[in-house]
Amino acid sequence: MKFPASRPFVAVVLAALTGAAGLVSAPALAAPCSGVTFGAGFAGSYTCETLGSVDGVAPSYGGLTFLNNSTLLIGGAANGAGGTINAVGVVRGAGNHITGFAGSATLYATAPYIDGGLSFGPGGVLFFTGYSNNTLGQIKPGSTSPDKTVSLNPALSSVGSIVFVPSGFAGAGGTKLLSYSNGNWANATLTSDGSGTYDVESSVVATLAGGPEGAVYVDGDNAGFSGLDSLLVSSYGAGAISAYQIDANGDPIVGTLSTFLSGLTGAEGAVIDPVTGDFLFSTFGGSNQVIVVSGFEAPPPAIPEPTSLALLGIGLLGLGLRHGFIPGRRRRT
Repeated sequence: MKFPASRPFVAVVLAALTGAAGLVSAPALAAPCSGVTFGAGFAGSYTCETLGSVDGVAPSYGGLTFLNNSTLLIGGAANGAGGTINAVGVVRGAGNHITGFAGSATLYATAPYIDGGLSFGPGGVLFFTGYSNNTLGQIKPGSTSPDKTVSLNPALSSVGSIVFVPSGFAGAGGTKLLSYSNGNWANATLTSDGSGTYDVESSVVATLAGGPEGAVYVDGDNAGFSGLDSLLVSSYGAGAISAYQIDANGDPIVGTLSTFLSGLTGAEGAVIDPVTGDFLFSTFGGSNQVIVVSGFEAPPPAIPEPTSLALLGIGLLGLGLRHGFIPGRRRRT
């Protein structure tokens, strides 16, 4: 079982703005991370800031993903029967980088035992991993609780995260499952069950060190990656963000492990900001906060959402977005 580190008292000072609508609390601004170190090859190219805790989200934090460019979804009360997914607006500053959160989070859906995995997949279904019961929850568009929960391959021991390979990367469209308990990385197959949710089969293909949780794919053109597409993995047990090059199937090449960022407590979820390309991750413990790393290349211009495409009559493209769409994915030629 994972246990959060002791939570030190963190003073958060909120500025007050007076306007025509009355007294409004301003969101706290991002602050530099303390006690962290970028690995060799990455130092000097990236910066780390904490956005602090999210008002209205119960500790400990689970996975996170973007609902849209303005709204973040984040797991709360992680690893327990009362786990939730919460929605909160983000505040953007210079260069559209996220500097804080807009007010308190609201309940988006219940998510029992949510862990480090939270991601939209085929059919617009929101998938979340369950620890320590080794499950995958599925929430259909418009639902506020799981529509289906499946038990996963026992070889995963207990799943930590789920990640879908974005377009433009080797293995695009594939589904990957990560085990926190034994580090196993598995390829998964999702099969429609005819009701808008999916049956799941998986097979282990690699084993990662450090208690892996959330993971994201990063373009090899980013500084320090030597032109080789890679994964960043929230290594909870190692207190680090680990980097791995990927193979032709989008799986990590274990022997290429390097440290991207160390000195962390409870690295948990992981997501790419669809606007700036920044890397965000949550912490389970470690004062339960959201941390943002800047310095990555910005994604290409956003493609219209499926509803807009339907209005434009671009049916085939809408179908492509419907299957395997991941907010913030990179599109390259």
